[in-house]
Amino acid sequence: MAYDRPKKHSLTLRGHRTSVSLEEEFWLAFRDIAKAQGVGLNQLATRIDAERQLDTGLASAIRLYVLRWYRKRGG
Repeated sequence: MAYDRPKKHSLTLRGHRTSVSLEEEFWLAFRDIAKAQGVGLNQLATRIDAERQLDTGLASAIRLYVLRWYRKRGG
Protein backbone atom coordinates (compact mmCIF):
# COMPACT_ATOMS: atom_id res chain seq x y z
CA MET A 1 0.00 0.00 0.00
CA ALA A 2 1.44 3.36 -1.03
CA TYR A 3 1.06 6.42 1.16
CA ASP A 4 0.85 9.90 -0.31
CA ARG A 5 2.39 12.97 1.21
CA PRO A 6 -0.01 15.44 2.84
CA LYS A 7 -1.51 18.06 0.52
CA LYS A 8 -1.94 21.63 1.63
CA HIS A 9 -5.30 23.37 1.18
CA SER A 10 -6.48 26.77 2.36
CA LEU A 11 -9.41 27.15 4.73
CA THR A 12 -11.11 30.23 6.13
CA LEU A 13 -11.77 30.15 9.86
CA ARG A 14 -13.73 33.09 11.28
CA GLY A 15 -12.59 35.31 8.42
CA HIS A 16 -8.92 34.31 8.58
CA ARG A 17 -7.18 32.20 5.94
CA THR A 18 -5.08 29.28 7.11
CA SER A 19 -3.42 26.34 5.39
CA VAL A 20 -3.90 22.76 6.50
CA SER A 21 -1.92 19.76 5.27
CA LEU A 22 -3.76 16.43 5.20
CA GLU A 23 -3.38 13.25 3.23
CA GLU A 24 -5.77 13.02 0.27
CA GLU A 25 -7.83 10.28 1.96
CA PHE A 26 -8.45 12.60 4.92
CA TRP A 27 -9.43 15.47 2.61
CA LEU A 28 -11.93 13.20 0.85
CA ALA A 29 -13.37 11.91 4.14
CA PHE A 30 -13.48 15.45 5.59
CA ARG A 31 -15.45 16.66 2.55
CA ASP A 32 -17.81 13.68 2.79
CA ILE A 33 -18.49 14.43 6.47
CA ALA A 34 -19.18 18.10 5.78
CA LYS A 35 -21.59 17.11 3.01
CA ALA A 36 -23.32 14.54 5.24
CA GLN A 37 -23.76 17.20 7.92
CA GLY A 38 -25.03 19.75 5.41
CA VAL A 39 -22.28 22.27 6.15
CA GLY A 40 -19.41 23.74 4.21
CA LEU A 41 -15.83 22.62 4.73
CA ASN A 42 -14.87 25.96 6.29
CA GLN A 43 -17.80 25.80 8.70
CA LEU A 44 -16.88 22.29 9.84
CA ALA A 45 -13.22 23.27 10.19
CA THR A 46 -14.24 26.30 12.28
CA ARG A 47 -16.26 24.06 14.59
CA ILE A 48 -13.35 21.62 14.97
CA ASP A 49 -10.96 24.52 15.57
CA ALA A 50 -13.18 25.90 18.35
CA GLU A 51 -13.40 22.50 20.08
CA ARG A 52 -9.74 21.45 19.90
CA GLN A 53 -7.24 21.66 22.73
CA LEU A 54 -4.70 24.47 22.44
CA ASP A 55 -1.82 22.00 22.22
CA THR A 56 -3.45 20.09 19.34
CA GLY A 57 -2.75 21.34 15.82
CA LEU A 58 -5.66 21.89 13.47
CA ALA A 59 -4.56 19.14 11.05
CA SER A 60 -4.37 16.64 13.92
CA ALA A 61 -7.75 17.77 15.23
CA ILE A 62 -9.30 17.25 11.79
CA ARG A 63 -7.76 13.77 11.45
CA LEU A 64 -9.08 12.81 14.89
CA TYR A 65 -12.52 14.21 14.06
CA VAL A 66 -12.64 12.15 10.86
CA LEU A 67 -11.48 9.01 12.67
CA ARG A 68 -14.02 9.42 15.48
CA TRP A 69 -16.85 10.22 13.04
CA TYR A 70 -16.28 6.98 11.13
CA ARG A 71 -15.78 4.93 14.29
CA LYS A 72 -19.15 6.11 15.63
CA ARG A 73 -20.76 4.92 12.42
CA GLY A 74 -19.01 1.56 12.39
CA GLY A 75 -17.17 2.21 9.17
